[in-house]
Formats: sequence, C-alpha cells, structure tokens
Amino acid sequence: MLEHSPSLEVESVDAPEEIVLSAENITKIFPGTVALDDVSFKVRKGKVNVLIGENGAGKSTLMKILAGVERPTSGKILLDEQEIHLHSPLDATRLGIGIIYQELNLCANLSVTDNIYLARELINKGLINQKSEKQHAQELIQRLEQNIDPSELVGDLRIGQQQIVEIAKALAQEVRILIMDEPTSALSAAEVEVLFRVIRELKSRGVAIIYISHKLEELLQIGDYITVLRDGRKVAEAEASKINVSWLIEKMVGRNPAALFTRAERKLGEVLLKVEDLTLPRAGGGYVLDHVSFELREGEILGFYGLMGAGRSDLVDCLAGARPMATGKLWLNGEPVNSKTVSERIQNGFVLIPEDRQRYGLVQTLSVIDNMLLASLKNYIKGIFLARKQEKEASQRQVKELSIRVASVQQPITSLSGGNQQKVVVAKGLLTHPKVLLLDEPTRGIDVGAKSEIFEIMSRLAAQKYGVIFVSSELKEILAMSDRILVMSKGAITGEFSHQEATEEKLVNASAIGHGPSYKASQQGAG
Repeated sequence: MLEHSPSLEVESVDAPEEIVLSAENITKIFPGTVALDDVSFKVRKGKVNVLIGENGAGKSTLMKILAGVERPTSGKILLDEQEIHLHSPLDATRLGIGIIYQELNLCANLSVTDNIYLARELINKGLINQKSEKQHAQELIQRLEQNIDPSELVGDLRIGQQQIVEIAKALAQEVRILIMDEPTSALSAAEVEVLFRVIRELKSRGVAIIYISHKLEELLQIGDYITVLRDGRKVAEAEASKINVSWLIEKMVGRNPAALFTRAERKLGEVLLKVEDLTLPRAGGGYVLDHVSFELREGEILGFYGLMGAGRSDLVDCLAGARPMATGKLWLNGEPVNSKTVSERIQNGFVLIPEDRQRYGLVQTLSVIDNMLLASLKNYIKGIFLARKQEKEASQRQVKELSIRVASVQQPITSLSGGNQQKVVVAKGLLTHPKVLLLDEPTRGIDVGAKSEIFEIMSRLAAQKYGVIFVSSELKEILAMSDRILVMSKGAITGEFSHQEATEEKLVNASAIGHGPSYKASQQGAG
C-alpha cells in the first residue's frame, strides 16, 4: 500500500441522497507516476457532484476510469451497489454513463449532425435515417439556445460553438450519469447560463452530473457536493452550500489564496509596438476588425477584454500573421513591419499562444521536446542534421524556468496535464526569442494553481522588457494582471483604462457599446 500523508484529512459529508455510482479505493499507476492513490468518490442521483483539483491531481484519470477509457490498477466501481467492470467506453454507454471530454472529441471534417450521432446512428430498415438525425440535432441545438446549422462542418465553427456541439452530442444519449469535464471552458457567460438551465433540467429527471471545472465561482453556483483531489489523493469533501472560494483554493493548492495572484509594479519603457488602422473585412460585408489603433510599450501587459465575437482573438491572429486579408500599419521598435505570413512575423519577433492549444498549439502525436522546438527548429540545424544536444539543453532549460512538471522531455505531450501542456506552448513561443508575446485566453481549461504560474511567467517576461498582449474573457484576470486595458465590441476599441481606474462595471459597460464611435472621437479630440 502506498504511504499516505497524515496532513491530508478528508472532511465527512452526511448525505442521505441515493448513491447511484461509487468508486471505491481506486488506484491508477502509470509508468513513473501514481495518478490516483486509493481514491473513493460517490455520485449522488439527481445532484451535481463536483470534482475539483489542480491540473495533474487525477480528476481526468478518475473520469476516464468511470467512462471505461482507462482501467484502474486496483479498486472497484459500483453501479446501484453492484460491482461493474468497464472494459471500453461502449460498456459505460450501455450502462448509461456518458462523458463530455475536456479536450474536444469531434471530427472537424464531419457535419454537426454527423458528429452528434457518430457511432450511434439512427437506423431505419438498414439505412441511416439522415432526415431524423438532422431533425433531432436541430432540436438539441435549439435546447441549448444556439443558432448553429446542423449541416455545417464542425471545423468551420468557432471553439465555443464546437463546445456546444460536444454538449449536444452527450445530451443525445439517454444517460443516467453524465460526466462534464470542463464543459464551459470555451463558452460565453450567456452560453454558460443556458448550460446551467439544461443541467437543472437533467437533475429534475434524476440524472446524476459529475462536474469538473476550474471556474470556482461557477462550481459553487451549480454544485451540490464538492470532492477535492490533490496529488492523486482525496483531501476533502463538503456540501457546496457550506463552503466558499477561499476554502476551495486552500484545499486544492494547500496555501493561502491571497498569495496566488500578485501584480508587480513595473516601470514601462519606450513604445515597442504601434498599430494603426488594423482592419479585417468580414465575408459578406462589414468588418471583423474596424480600424483598430493602439500602442504597446516595453515591459507592459496590455489586456484586451470583450464579449464573445468582439474581435479580440481576431486581433492577435492578425498581429501574428494568421489573417492575410488584414490591412493596416505596424511598427516594431520604430521600424515598419511589412511581413504578412506567420513565419515572417515570428522572425520579426511576434509569437502567438493560441486559445485552442490542442488544435493550434500542439501536435498530439509528438513528444514534449518535439512540440517545444517546432517553431524554432531551424535554430538547431547543423548542416543536414539536427543538433540533438543543443535541442535537449534548450528544452530542459525551459522545463526548469517554467516549472513544467514532466519526468522526461521525451514523454508524449498527451501525458501532461492541461496546465503543463499550456506551459509547453509558452516555451515553444519563447524559444523563438520574441519581442511581442500574444496570449489568447492563456488560462482556458487550467486550474487556479497553474493560472497563478502562467501569470507569474507573464510578469517575469514583462520585467524583462517583453511586450505582452493578454486576451481574456475573465474579468478578474484582466483586472488583476493588466497595466492597461483596452475593451472591444464588434471589432472596435470602445474603452481604454489604466490599471488604477479600471473596474468591472466600467469594462462591462464598455464591452456593451454598439460600435464605439464615442471612443474614437475622444481619441481624435485628445490627439
């Protein structure tokens, strides 16, 4: 038996509700690591059973065991007090256990309808009933209050819409137990509210929800019971109504929440980047970005806030060279930037940490080191060979500087937690020796401890005179970390605030402005 730390105590929960699913004394050992150490977890019927912990705490591993993706090294699973053996996801599905995975599990080249009914097609007289599938898919999307064409290719949808399709896919199953692993990581506030209404409807029908999220206020809003994992062990249980965010953070990370998010005062340097009239036309007329102008100084963290579709991600894509249709003028260190492609922009000193690290930041079949060196590989070529020694030294240096938790840089990237994968994406960017770091939702889908580490990295880079552009839909993050905040709405800048004058109310009001002419006029008047 593995030795347990005596300092980790589990708080008891006195709950009379029916236990529909129970994991008892689950241990899961992977080569070189203990992912779960004697964990027990109870799932109550008609309740939202929250599982929380830092990246690498074992949450996703436990969920994969309950969904039949992984098998435990030891321990047992009980369904209605009867032991069950899950050898595959199909076994779990037959028993009424469904799962929405943290990383989207969709086929980009198939339609929305085809994704929802993949491997469980509606058959009529030996043929797929496409008409019925499309009708039911439309009903599911309407239930989620979305305007998505069921015939549209999933690859053409933005990431938030893809998340909606993943949820619809799970709802298409008649499940007794639904596992939701980070279901709201890419959703807007309005979309989250819709999902919560659906969850309450499922609860009223007796469906048990297992819910994982790193948005702590969200957990207390929707959760009924909380179970906390740390380092593969269960450390606490409680009823959601009896705890607060500070309790959650302290149990998760084992330290005072106040110490997690600190912003150092910095002296800003000269203007590093000047952007003038950056414009991106919209297919069919209008603008995705409407003549956006701003400046970024050396050592500055410039935050961009706005609602979904405001143009923030499009802005950093344009700066990174990913949108060839964009027009406008850029100056870096006073010199005009005339390059158009991503590779040329990387050479100029721009690097983008994308919102969707799985699709655009990492290659899932490669190792940690190979992912880390993808954007700077030409720096390690000697003749016709790769300089393996220099590659290893560079990657290990990044592992140390960014505190990436990995046993070996040769490990598959998929073996890392979400937070550590995100650090690998950051390391990949830093190895290109950038001047401007573009961070698009860098804390999406990672826990509060990993968020703190990402913010520490941002602060350290700013202190080294990097220019940091930081896009986030989390108000508290933008307010905590930014030296200056620009608010966007419908492709235009509608507000500018210093760290000292910014408030949640001001940012929300500016993000709701229709098109922002008053801001443009005030800037022209001031000039």
